[in-house]
Amino acid sequence: MTRVWQWNRPVTVREVLEDLQQERSIAYTTVMTVMDNLHQKGWVRREAEGRAYRYTAVSTRAAYSAALMNEAWSTSDNPAAALVAFFEMMSPEQREALRDAVRVVQRDGEPPDRQERPQAPQQPPAEGDSGGEPPAAGR
Repeated sequence: MTRVWQWNRPVTVREVLEDLQQERSIAYTTVMTVMDNLHQKGWVRREAEGRAYRYTAVSTRAAYSAALMNEAWSTSDNPAAALVAFFEMMSPEQREALRDAVRVVQRDGEPPDRQERPQAPQQPPAEGDSGGEPPAAGR
């Protein structure tokens, strides 16, 4: 997924393979399987181009990150304590970014719970897995 997000354009298995092979040895079939799994899970859409497919991300990396944070927070037995602990881990720059984000969400004085939020997608599968973090082959 990282490659698809970075390029922000439709990509082929061959393009991803060639890019990954600059870092490590990896088989075409491995990349093809991961891309197919991502398609089956709804994380990428694909369109036929000749004998190949071009894959496009369905969601942004930001939406994926938001979904992970929301899942972690909402499954806590004490969400408020989890948020406090998370905020304490943040750098001053991250806290400022959080303040900016809260300002954006609360634009025009509208309470956050009254605003529409985009649907967060499900997590993409890890390589060779049916769920979890983004696949290692995409990194």
